[in-house]
This record gives sequence, C-alpha cells and structure tokens, in this order.
Amino acid sequence: MHSLDDLRHRLRAAGAGPAHERRVLRLWSHGRPQDDGPRAIETFLPQSLRDELPAITADFDALATLVSQHPGEDGSVRLLVRLADGQTCESVLLPRGGLCVSSQVGCAVGCRFCMTGREGLLRQIGSAEIVAQVALARRLRAVRKVVFMGMGEPAHNLAHVMDAIDFLGTVGNIGHKSLVFSTVGDERVFERLPRGPVKPALALSLHTTRDDLRAELLPRAPRITPADLVEAGDRYARETGYPLQVQWTLLDGVNDTAEEVDGIVRLLKGRFAVLNMIPYNTVEGLPYRRPAWERAAELARQLHRRGVLTKLRRSAGQDVDGGCGQLRARGKVEGAVPRYVPIVPAAVPAPPA
Repeated sequence: MHSLDDLRHRLRAAGAGPAHERRVLRLWSHGRPQDDGPRAIETFLPQSLRDELPAITADFDALATLVSQHPGEDGSVRLLVRLADGQTCESVLLPRGGLCVSSQVGCAVGCRFCMTGREGLLRQIGSAEIVAQVALARRLRAVRKVVFMGMGEPAHNLAHVMDAIDFLGTVGNIGHKSLVFSTVGDERVFERLPRGPVKPALALSLHTTRDDLRAELLPRAPRITPADLVEAGDRYARETGYPLQVQWTLLDGVNDTAEEVDGIVRLLKGRFAVLNMIPYNTVEGLPYRRPAWERAAELARQLHRRGVLTKLRRSAGQDVDGGCGQLRARGKVEGAVPRYVPIVPAAVPAPPA
C-alpha cells in the first residue's frame, strides 16, 4: 500500500462507504485513534469494517514508523522514518507547527552540496507514505504547515505529491497556503499546480542567478534559466495570491558574492516573492562551507536596502548535524545496498470543469 488509492480500496473492500472511508482516513491522517470523536464507531461504522479495523489501522501505521528523533536547540526535531519496505527517509518537525516531509528516497537531481543526492534516486515515496509522515508527526506535536522540502525532488514524483497535497488540503485540514511545494524548477510543475483543487504555495530552489554556476551546483536540474524560472514562479504566485518563496542555500565564497547580489536584485526586485537565505548545513566530506552569520546578515541587509524582501533563516537542526540525508546515511547498515522498489505513479485526476 503506497498510494492513498490503495488505502481507499482496502477500506472499501472491508465494507466502508464514502462517509466511513473519510472518517477513518481523517482520524489516521490527524494521528488520532479510530475511536476518537463524539460519535462511537459502533453507531457509525459497519460491522465488517469494525472487524477489519485493527488490522487496517496497524497497516496504516506501519507505512511510516519512527526510528529515531534528534531535537535541536531551535525547537526543531529531525525524524528518521522507516517505511514499510524497510527503506528510510527523513522528516523534520519545525518550530511553530511546521513539518518538512520527504517525497523520495534519495534524489536524482544530484545537487553538489546535498547529502541526499549522493546516492541517487532509490525509489519514489507514495502518496500514502507522504501523508503517513504527517500522521506520525502529529502523534508527536501539532502540525499546521507541511513543506515538501525534505529528501527528493517533488517534481519527479508529481502524481503522488499532488495526490498527497490535495488530501492534506482537504481531509488533512492544512491551509492551502500552508502547503509548500518546493522544486528546482520543472515545466510540468508550472503546468500542473494551477489546475488542482488545492493550489499550494511554491518554493523555488534557485541558489544562484548564474546559468553556468547553476548547471554546476544542480547538474541534473532542467536547463531552464534562473530568469525564466523566476518569471514562471512569479506568474503562479500572482495567480494564487501566495508569494513565491525563492530558496537560496548560502555557500561561502560560491553564491554570496557581489555579483550574485546584483543578480538577485535584477531578478527579484518588483516580483511577488520573498528570498529565503539559508546558510549551508555543513556535510562532512563535501567542500562547501557556511558563511559566518555576520556575513549572511550583511547580505540580507544589502538586499533589503535594494528593494528585495529577504529573510535570513537558520537551517533547522544545524546543532544535531541534521542536513537532509545525513540521518539516513548514519542509520544505514554498513555495506548494505538499498533495494530499488518502483511505485507506479497514481493517476492525477483532472480538475473539475
């Protein structure tokens, strides 16, 4: 059971009608027991479903189980999560009710500064497994915002990610602007996101305004120019009313130069966008380093003075060495080779006419 449709089929096979199915999925996705709520299950669920409910609940809970948790001084908690087939991914509980989830085990983009991309793509994470990360996190604390910024490139798993987003924005009771789809940039994203019943906010992992440097840092990202990416993101932001979030991982001596400051002003001034500058979360064995905080703060001040809304953010879990992929790498058995298990993408339903 990887997709939400798999869960629905399981419930229907046990005799669930649409209202029963919605109740079971709602309680599960909120991390609540099935006997929760004002209405007793004996007065609502059919006997055939009640008989199967313990086994169904156990299978749903097994979609994402907690291996370990690593609290940071900033209030974040890095979670190492085991999926039902034994593969692991990472989620991050963020301060103020946020949760960062993974959409893939590994990643095919291969960003040079990212631990996740070092092992390539192992498999897609199904829509049910994405929602299961939320259900697991909600058993630990309240979750009011979900960002797709964990392991993987959401655009490479678009059907499952959009299925999860549509579910979380309805049954999961997450505000649409509090669902954030992050991407390195893919034409399919700009075609698909405006068509869905739930339109998430968009975060664009830009990292540089230079075509040549972006090709070096993100070697397998689509070859779309930074200017074209910002233009497409700005169009979507104005359509939804949610500002484009431009993600910028600050790498000391790489993308913190005066040339880049000029490029950022050229691309973002006047746009419906906010620049999130995040000093690099250092990964052992990689040549990149985070700039001094004072240096990063000065860059943010320069951009503010030149008309670009800039937020300087601290990378969650820096004090527990928790950059994406690092918990998974530390938790892998020495010498083990993860098995690739393909998931057939769930069909993305066409939006209503």
